[in-house]
Amino acid sequence: MMMIIIERTEQAPDSGGKMPFWKIYHPVGAFTAEDKRALSKRITELYRGLPKFYVIVVFQEVAPDSFYMGGEEAHNFVRIWADHIARSFPPDAKKLKAKWMGWAEKALAPYIKDRGRDWEIHIDETPFDLWQIQGMPPPPPNSEYEKRWREENKPVPYPIQEPV
Repeated sequence: MMMIIIERTEQAPDSGGKMPFWKIYHPVGAFTAEDKRALSKRITELYRGLPKFYVIVVFQEVAPDSFYMGGEEAHNFVRIWADHIARSFPPDAKKLKAKWMGWAEKALAPYIKDRGRDWEIHIDETPFDLWQIQGMPPPPPNSEYEKRWREENKPVPYPIQEPV
């Protein structure tokens, strides 16, 4: 049995976005370098409304004797863990959350499901005010400053307002 884990943060196509940080735990050799590039691009495409540099994907190989599920070695399992910060779903947005998870599953399928692997995914949402990039809080969502970050694809100094 092969095991792969993926941590991820979120944003769906045209649905806003999150500071997505995805961590993918997987068996040694489960993905080629090209697989990793292609899958990270598919994940980045889920977050069209955010600056691309917000989307981070880490592939973490796990040795066969270091990955267990139910007390047994897991050789065909992928674990996906995403952390969303830049945006959050409204607490009662069950339909939107389900739709977004469907988009995520579709992006992952060619590299996990279609290869016969078992998998699991979950998303955490970290409060926006507990996030900094290069010592700066990111600009407010959908602001002119965030638009500039998106256009330049990097953090750019801007007038930061003190929290109230």
